[in-house]
Amino acid sequence: MSGKGGVGKSTVAAVLASLYAREGRKVIAVDADPASSLPAALGVPEAEREGIVPLSRMLDLIEERTGARPGNAPGLFSLNPRVDDIADKYAVRTAGGVQLLVLGTIRSPGSGCFCPESSLLKALLKHLVLDEEHVLVLDMEAGLEHLGRSTIQAVDVLLVVVEPGRRSVDTASRIAAMARELGVRKVFAVLNKVAEPEQVDEIVRLLRTSSLECLAAVPYDERLVRADLAGAPAMASGAVDALDALSALRQRIDAR
Repeated sequence: MSGKGGVGKSTVAAVLASLYAREGRKVIAVDADPASSLPAALGVPEAEREGIVPLSRMLDLIEERTGARPGNAPGLFSLNPRVDDIADKYAVRTAGGVQLLVLGTIRSPGSGCFCPESSLLKALLKHLVLDEEHVLVLDMEAGLEHLGRSTIQAVDVLLVVVEPGRRSVDTASRIAAMARELGVRKVFAVLNKVAEPEQVDEIVRLLRTSSLECLAAVPYDERLVRADLAGAPAMASGAVDALDALSALRQRIDAR
């Protein structure tokens, strides 16, 4: 899941993860956006959210697995640390049956730093993407820089969330072009926060210029906003039309 900030990526990710979990699937949801709103969208209570330590700040774990402690003088560290047990040990388990991992900040290649925490998190992402036992829902920030080429090529579907607006469409077009260049086979748009039917027609037309197919149009619903403000899960918001649209999206994903 990617897209411009504020378009509702975390809401879409939380609902999809919850829908898969309701089917009895083993689901891991990963919050890889530094803004970190996925725990709230999944309904993790506020007191528990405040106690979540992002993996990028678990200094003892990073040192144990990579051989180097973040913040110390740079030296040798493992580029292939053990990560296969991290989800079971450190995931927050939601009431809806989703395992949630919060990554924190991952240094991008352009930052000039490849450090122990980045080594651990990127190895973890690769392991989770390649794991066939779970459904993985990955809530990214705008862009794909944190995923290596071999990792991104293994992704089944990339959904770019778009809200009505040219800037959001432009960001989606750039993300889609980057994803295709990296080898992602299936890239689709999800139009979110639709206030009127005319918006769907115009955004679909704009997306078509980037060969980006829109898989779903999710209507704006004030109840999702109220659920967010209350820290309640999106699935319990009562936003029937929006949830129905996302349920249909979930079916279309599998059909692709």
